[in-house]
Amino acid sequence: METSERPVAAAPSAPAPVPPVPTPQAPPGPPPGEALDKLLQRPVDESSEQPPTDYPVNMDELRAKTPGNLYWELEAPTKDPEVLQKRAETLRKWNEVFGKVQAGDASEEEIHRYFDYRRKASEDAIAIAQRMLTDYGDKLPDRDKGLLDLSIRMHQDRLKEVPRQTDEALARKQLQDKRREEWIRNGKKVP
Repeated sequence: METSERPVAAAPSAPAPVPPVPTPQAPPGPPPGEALDKLLQRPVDESSEQPPTDYPVNMDELRAKTPGNLYWELEAPTKDPEVLQKRAETLRKWNEVFGKVQAGDASEEEIHRYFDYRRKASEDAIAIAQRMLTDYGDKLPDRDKGLLDLSIRMHQDRLKEVPRQTDEALARKQLQDKRREEWIRNGKKVP
């Protein structure tokens, strides 16, 4: 009895290991305080910039208690074209810096400035929400109290991420700088 041996196919070689790709940061997402913005943009009269007159939060009083808070500059309900234009320009500027941070092209100063801004925006959103709950919580509808609590938790979570995100951005910058140096050393020109 003759055994015919079949050629055995070679086991497929394992693919070359691929270095892990750093997880990109979540995009800036909705501007800080968006939950507050939606909460306060419920006027019955479309031409009004203030919540309905029967709404328990006195915005002028709240503004007086929170001077310098970014909420007033970036998030407070308004239809003023100049304010809206300024907000759009601010958002464009920070999105441009965010792109540089993600690409590893931002300077260390830009990286720290970007994350300091993100930190301040979240701290200010928390301060406004806490002030509203403290001063008006017993008068607010449950839905609004829930939105304020959610806003506080979301911004607290964002604040916890800032140190890690800053470290990752600095590491990307360092890696990009190293690659650029190698490219130049090998006779290439930086675009």
